[in-house]
Parts: sequence; structure tokens; C-alpha cells
Amino acid sequence: MAELPGLGASGVTVETDVAIIGAGPVGLFAVFECGMLRMRSVVIDALDAVGGQCTALYPEKPIFDIPAHPAIDGAALIEKLEAQAAPFNPLYLLGRRVERLRSLDDEWELGTSAGDRVRAKAVIIAAGAGAFGPNRPPLAGLPGYEASGAVRYLVARREDFRGKRVVIAGGGDSAVDWALSLKEIAAHVVVVHRRPKFRAAPESCVRLEEAAARGEVEMAIPYQLHGLEGDGTRMTGVVLATLKGETKTVPADHLLPFYGLSMELGPIAEWGLGLERSHVTVAPSTCMTNLDGIHAIGDIATYPGKLKLILQGFSEAAMAAHAIHPRVFPGEALHFEYSTSKGVPVA
Repeated sequence: MAELPGLGASGVTVETDVAIIGAGPVGLFAVFECGMLRMRSVVIDALDAVGGQCTALYPEKPIFDIPAHPAIDGAALIEKLEAQAAPFNPLYLLGRRVERLRSLDDEWELGTSAGDRVRAKAVIIAAGAGAFGPNRPPLAGLPGYEASGAVRYLVARREDFRGKRVVIAGGGDSAVDWALSLKEIAAHVVVVHRRPKFRAAPESCVRLEEAAARGEVEMAIPYQLHGLEGDGTRMTGVVLATLKGETKTVPADHLLPFYGLSMELGPIAEWGLGLERSHVTVAPSTCMTNLDGIHAIGDIATYPGKLKLILQGFSEAAMAAHAIHPRVFPGEALHFEYSTSKGVPVA
């Protein structure tokens, strides 16, 4: 990972060929695709580490639709993508978000929350669904338990829950998948949902029902979260309530509320881009937006026939890089070559 040049209170000033907003899997692959065309990249992300949602939400959750990998967990995928991008020596500006974008001659200048100024010939927005954070349950004393790790919105390491009493709230894939995974190492797992029907994959729901029938998981249905018990940091129990107001307390060391994410485009919404339901509209063949030199790829981009798959985002990264090449190297013909023939160019 490239070192930050002269980082100070006012941030850094840097010029590059392509500024990539978002260090998730699609943004990292865009570094590789740009590098293969001899274009330098700066990557900016609001999180403190690369990987986007793969790192923040499901580092140990298997992904099954990555070509050549029957299964690979989020953390391993990011590690390999980062290694693939490394030969091109990208500069990562992490822990800050892009707040300003302005046209400057035939280039673009981006300003970040850390005071950085990045001047680039083109911009690739690979910001997933924008800035995101967990939907938090409205429980008294929640911040103290969040700070101690008793309440978490993601599972970064399964081992953190070995021998622990865990309450999982929610009815989607995350709740069901982690209940099935953590039951193997936790002392006790309770799943809280307000109705018997779950919104997870049917096969996973069947496995959860079978686990409950064997006594491997306790189902608290129909209940919802009502309160937390403990000393303000160390949790001892979770109070549950029915819609009729009947309550019960479940002993617990950890609460994992999986109520989805709160997504917002943030400053991106103010840049004059064509938007459709909080997504950026692009031309399918180039992934360019309505602003010349600004491209969008991955989950944030939309066009007819769009599929929200990582592998489609990888394809979009390649298309955007090839579309950008004439801006970086005007008048230079781009002769397409397979990577098996050209190898990996030296940065």
C-alpha cells in the first residue's frame, strides 16, 4: 500500500490519472484494470480499511458466485484483490469521504473530509450503495454496550463468540446465516423475530428449523427487542416483548441485531449526476454518467438489465477503464491484448 505523501492537518494534495471513490471489491478491481492500461489510481474510502461491505459486514461469510472459487469468504476475497492491485502501487486515502467535486479544465478535483485535494483526469465512483451504517434498535443504554462490543452489527471473527450466550435479532439472510454458523461454537444461540416467516434463502430457513428442532438454536417468536440488562457495558441479558406487551429476559453476553443497513448517497447526490432511486445512471457500454469523465460501477450504478452482482461490477470496472484510457492518453491507440500475452505492466 502506497504511503501518504506529506499528510498533515490539511490533508494531502496529489495528482493522478484516475480517482476511485470506494475501496470495496469492485473499486479494488478497478485499480487493477486501470493499472493494466498504465493508468495510476488514487482510492478514497470512508472506512478505515479496504474492502467495503465485505470487510465491514461479512468478512467470514462465504461468497459462492466468484468465478474459480466454489466458496470464498469476504476477507479472503479482499486480500486477493488487494494483492492483485498491489503491483500498480495505488495510493489509498482511507477514513475520509469525498465531499466536493468540481470540474477543473479537462480534469476533476475532489476534496475530502480530511482536507485532501485529489486532481484526476477521470473519476470512477465505486461506492456501493453510498455511505452505510446499521439500523440500530431503539434501546436504552445502547451506546455503552456498542462501545464494549456486547452489541455488534457484524461478525468480524467467529471466535469472539466461542462459549458465549448470543441473541440474534432479525429475519433476513444475515440473521439466519449467522445463527447457523454461531450455533457451532457459542454456548447458546437465541433467534428473535416478530413472526414465524423469515426472509432468508429457503434452504437456510429449513436448516434453521431443523437446528431448532434438535435444540441447537432457541427460537423466540413472536418477540421483538425491548431492553438490555447489565452494568452499562457488560451485558447479562436481553429483554424481549410480544406485540401484546408480554416480556421475558433471555440471558446473553452479546446481542447481534441484523436489521439491515441505512444507505445514503451523501455528497454524491449533490454533484449533478443523473440519479434514479438513489442510484447513478450510466451508459451500459462505458459506465459513464451524464458528466464527461465521471464513471460509476458496482452497486451504485444502474442501467437497463443491471444485475447487482460482484462479478458484474468486475466487468464494469474493465469497461470503465477502457473508456477512460483516451482521456489519459489522448491520441494514443489502445490495442487490446489478453493478460496472458502482455503480463502485468510495471507501475
